[in-house]
Amino acid sequence: MRELELMGTLGCHLCEVAEAVVTSVVNMDMYAIYQVDIAEDDDLMEKYAFTIPVLVDLQTGKELMWPFDGCQLTAFLNELSV
Repeated sequence: MRELELMGTLGCHLCEVAEAVVTSVVNMDMYAIYQVDIAEDDDLMEKYAFTIPVLVDLQTGKELMWPFDGCQLTAFLNELSV
């Protein structure tokens, strides 16, 4: 099972929108999605404070930056399986 992290923080409206896109597109039988609150980690805060939400593939480190829609997310997932 491939693992992805959705970087965001509490109260982030765009993060909620990204979560909805992810849950509507991603096959949860193939992917584990972990929500990460960047506010709890200084390094993540420094890296992602101005770019959240960001979806990160833990295997490759590839990132899908916001804004993204279902088609862009599907393309990102397809690139990971190549």
